Amino acid sequence: MDITFLPLFRKFVKKQVPPFQLAIRDEVDSICAEPTLGEEKVGDLTGCQVYRFKYHKQEYLIAYSLGEESIAFWMIGTHENFYKDLKTYIGGK
Repeated sequence: MDITFLPLFRKFVKKQVPPFQLAIRDEVDSICAEPTLGEEKVGDLTGCQVYRFKYHKQEYLIAYSLGEESIAFWMIGTHENFYKDLKTYIGGK
């Protein structure tokens, strides 16, 4: 399976402390093992799935899309303005 990390996702991960980077990697591995873990979105975000996880009592969301043999990780962040920012990011692509 081909895994792609888009610039916004990579930028967020790069700025985090190493233990959180490892936690993100574990969540990415879980998604890759079972791509249907995330909640499939509708409307403006059709084709996008969002997976939720907690790290130090803070909830984070990972947005990704599935292809035939690939997964593209779009964005990661806290819930605040996440969907609004995701719509802007996907719309700008």
